[in-house]
Amino acid sequence: MDPIRNPYTPGAGTPPAELAGRDELREQVRVALARVRLGRPSKSLLMVGLRGVGKTVLLDRMRDDAEGSGISTLRIEAPENRSLPAILAPELRRALLRLSRHERAAELAGRALRGLAGFATALKVKYQDIEVGLDFEPEPGLADNGDLELDLQALLEAAGAAAKEADTAIALFLDELQYVEEEQLAALITALHRAAQRRLPVVLVGAGLPQLRGRMGRAKSYAERLFDFPEVGPLSPQDARKAIAKPAQDEGVEFEPEALDHIVESTQGYPYFLQEWGKHAWDAATTSPITVADVEIGSVSAIAALDESFFRVRFDRLTPSEKRYLRAMAELGPGPHRSGNIAAVLDREVTSLGPTRSNLIGKGMIWSPSHGDTAFTVPLFDEFMRRIMPGDDWKSE
Repeated sequence: MDPIRNPYTPGAGTPPAELAGRDELREQVRVALARVRLGRPSKSLLMVGLRGVGKTVLLDRMRDDAEGSGISTLRIEAPENRSLPAILAPELRRALLRLSRHERAAELAGRALRGLAGFATALKVKYQDIEVGLDFEPEPGLADNGDLELDLQALLEAAGAAAKEADTAIALFLDELQYVEEEQLAALITALHRAAQRRLPVVLVGAGLPQLRGRMGRAKSYAERLFDFPEVGPLSPQDARKAIAKPAQDEGVEFEPEALDHIVESTQGYPYFLQEWGKHAWDAATTSPITVADVEIGSVSAIAALDESFFRVRFDRLTPSEKRYLRAMAELGPGPHRSGNIAAVLDREVTSLGPTRSNLIGKGMIWSPSHGDTAFTVPLFDEFMRRIMPGDDWKSE
């Protein structure tokens, strides 16, 4: 097949040609944003799921939908070791500058921008990574106490008032939310709660790993009443087939039914893996329809590509003890696994492995579905660990 016309797009956050199986979630967000814009109560949404389920792609598509309906959006990714004020301030400045060009909202948007100037100045002592252009002089007493919980609440109130005057809403699309520290999460939850109490059009649509539910609850006990937590999982077999078959059909190429079955089984329906298998099956084929033999050939290169990028980039961040811990999990299978069983494979006491387990949770490699259980956040990572650390030598420290 012509590689130039290959319709599959494996990549971090790269949108697929066919976003299958996510219409219900998109509609849920559309309704929530429309209600908030009208001043009617609606919960913010935090999508949770493993790596490779397409949360980032879905978040970006939802933002496009919102922008198309006239919602003022902020697109924020929360990397490790960055503060919430630092990643929020530049995007909020951009949104407020846009609102300031609206005739009716100009005065309130200007006030919010003065609040942002005070917010950034007051908090820079504590959060030294704040870097934002300050076009306005701070307004004394507005979001400038130096207390994140109080200041963020005042800032989002001011921004929400400007959005309300402009007959729009401010939607924060925040990815990798699990990396935000719990103290800062608490401040964000409080600010959103206050905006909801005042019926101001401010809403959060976030995404993160499954541990995000627990982190939000620990940050503020009422978080479960303020947010919906829809789970983003692998696609159903029907939607997985559509994600592979339709982009090919748009290029005049068919898949044999058995070839589609092979891809769905190999990928377990995870969207990122579907794109990887589709790409390599296409490249392996010479004519339409693409056959099982083509998929089998493509599978070898798909796995190699995953090992070199998707899996390897995560593996290389690990310490030797963390690698052994994950290898012990892989020895037991996909999981989830009891902490005691993992310790038994390593011939260690459970308590001695606590720091390693905590570090891996912090790095987003594992999570705890229930007390005492441990699971991979990256699908098929157990197979990768067995490939990259074969034999038994890994057991020796």
